[in-house]
Formats: sequence, structure tokens, C-alpha cells
Amino acid sequence: MKLDSGTCDIVLLAWARLLGFEDTAFAGDVGRLTRINNDAGKLTFVRLFGRSALVGPEWALEAAAAYSDTELAEHRTLLQLSRGYGGNGAGKAQLYFADDLPLVQPDEEITVSTFTDDALRLEALCPPDDVNEVGLSGMDKSFVLMDGADPVAGAGFQEWQQILGHISALTLPKFRQRGIGSLVAAIAGHEALTAGLIPQWRAHESNAASKATALSLGFVEAGTQTSVYLKAGTH
Repeated sequence: MKLDSGTCDIVLLAWARLLGFEDTAFAGDVGRLTRINNDAGKLTFVRLFGRSALVGPEWALEAAAAYSDTELAEHRTLLQLSRGYGGNGAGKAQLYFADDLPLVQPDEEITVSTFTDDALRLEALCPPDDVNEVGLSGMDKSFVLMDGADPVAGAGFQEWQQILGHISALTLPKFRQRGIGSLVAAIAGHEALTAGLIPQWRAHESNAASKATALSLGFVEAGTQTSVYLKAGTH
């Protein structure tokens, strides 16, 4: 499955803005883009549709010149580059997008809540790392699948640059591997499409379940985002 060329161009526009470049920065064969940002507290390398960009402090961009795009896409490379500057955390994630998403039909009647309180109740029942990664209760739109009065899974989207609908899903551990997360993620994806947004999914490279969910829903892998956090004051 491939994305429409127009979708690719719009995604590149959104990411150019997200990374602080001009709207047309990714147009054509531009090589690796770089932008000095000494105040972000983070070093980020993005690859999308054969383009690449590195944003971070000046010292990091200078050191990165000796590395290929393939090397910079690896988390260990960014950690190595930033070792003397407190580089830590974040990681490498796959980026997925979709022109459209197939309808996912539930086997039985379902109840979906759009109340933030239910998203918060779901988060209180899930592992903190999962809650922090997804950020369900802070999304622009959230949809929580209910089992009676109890939340069991939720998904939502955050609007990025008025172009992308960044989707994430959260499922109670005991309800995982039942297709429930995929069902509620599909609901969020269709709501993002209805809002005129391009659905985006981001999965950490070690999260096989998240990557499998993205592919099962019809998302297409398009690139990677790799980041490390930097110690404050390491300009």
C-alpha cells in the first residue's frame, strides 16, 4: 500500500513547520536539512519519504556532519553524539500515515464516551509509562470504549499544524490482544479524517504491538523520528 503523492507533500509541509523550517523546505532533492536551535533542550532527527532533517544545538549539528542519515536515525548514535552534554531518554519511533482507513465493525454493540473524565479514569488504571506515552486525557478529541460503567480502552487525536491528526491508543492490560485497541483507534482515525486531518501514528521501535496495530488499520510506514533530551545549559 502506498500513500497518494499529494498526501506525502502535505505531510512534508506539516513536518517542515513542526521542525521550524520554511513550508517548502522539503521540496525536491534537498539533502539533509539542518536547523540550529540552542534552546529546545532536545536533539531530533527525522526521516520522511527520503528526506531528512536534524534540529538541535550548533555543536550537535557540527558533530553530526560526519554521520550518514542511516546512522543518525539510530538512537545510539544520537546518544553517542550527546554523551558529553547529558543526552538521555526519548528514542527512535516509526512514523505512519494514512490517506483513508477501512471501517472496523465491532462484533457487538459498543458504548463510546467522549468525556475527559472517562479518559482520566482509564489512565488511572493503566501503567504510568503507557499513560505518559499516549497522553489520552490531554488530546483534542478522545474516545473511550466502555464496558458497562467502566473504561477499558481509549484513543484520540491531537491536531498538529492544522494538518495532521496524531493518533494514540491506550488499553487496559487485561483487555489487550483482543482487537479492542484497534477498534477504538479506528474510531479516532475516522474522526480525524472527518475533521479534514491526515491521520498520523507514531510507534516506538520496540513496541511491536503498536506497530502491528498501525499496519492492521491501514497506516503506511513513511519514516522515523529519533530524539534525545539534553541537559539544560548545554549550548
